Amino acid sequence: MSGTHTRVPTGPGAGPVNPEDCPVREVLDRIGDKWSVLVIVLLGRRTHRYGELHRTIDGISQRMLTLTLRALVRDGLVERTAHATVPPRVEYSLTGLGRTLLEPLTALDRWAVEHRDDIRGARERHDREQART
Repeated sequence: MSGTHTRVPTGPGAGPVNPEDCPVREVLDRIGDKWSVLVIVLLGRRTHRYGELHRTIDGISQRMLTLTLRALVRDGLVERTAHATVPPRVEYSLTGLGRTLLEPLTALDRWAVEHRDDIRGARERHDREQART
């Protein structure tokens, strides 16, 4: 998909689609980044504290984890709970809306695992053909 194409309008009187008003694009912007899916899947298992998430997600910086969590909270997918303790304790969990994402993400994961070898094979065939030309 190009940067300007969002979806094909269908139905009577379907006209051009404003990219800012495309629900699929909005969702893909959120879950299509490198870290959001990992955070959502981990929080789908149980509530986590910030440090637990940071230790569990290999390669994520503190800044990127903070930005990812803020965006997921803003979108209503994750709930941030601050406990008035010393030191302060903050926990993150999925909201009801966030839980609804687990099924399609699990299906996508299953599809990716089942077709990994097919995709790798297609890439290798494509690269061999490109190398001949």
